Amino acid sequence: MVKTETIGLNTQGQCDIIDITPQVEQQLAESTLDSGIVTVFVTGSTAGLTTIEFEPGLISDLKEMWQRLVPTNIPYGHDRAWGDGNGHSHVRASLLGASLVIPFSQKRLLLGIWQQIVLLDFDNRPRSRKLVIQIMGE
Repeated sequence: MVKTETIGLNTQGQCDIIDITPQVEQQLAESTLDSGIVTVFVTGSTAGLTTIEFEPGLISDLKEMWQRLVPTNIPYGHDRAWGDGNGHSHVRASLLGASLVIPFSQKRLLLGIWQQIVLLDFDNRPRSRKLVIQIMGE
């Protein structure tokens, strides 16, 4: 069986990191499935998903890592083509990826003790984001 739902949320951009674990857990709890996998997908090309320990020090470290890896203050071909100043956002999102798969059993996500599911919005302005949550199992 497959259940597909969407969740909307507003983000601040500028490497905004949001813990979406509660929303995913809620969708799983509302399903009739006991075990399987949950796929989380963010629509759009300037955001991505991963898991982290959602605490202030690591959030800061992660933001600093993105600035070192894909800086905001260098020229990007996308910016020259479109003039919207978010070329770095597209590059960051493509490196991180738009989806994540998490197994579950007995209606519980099989995450580690300190592991949360997070959305990273890399765009250069606030956005309304849409997450697709697809639950597959039995």
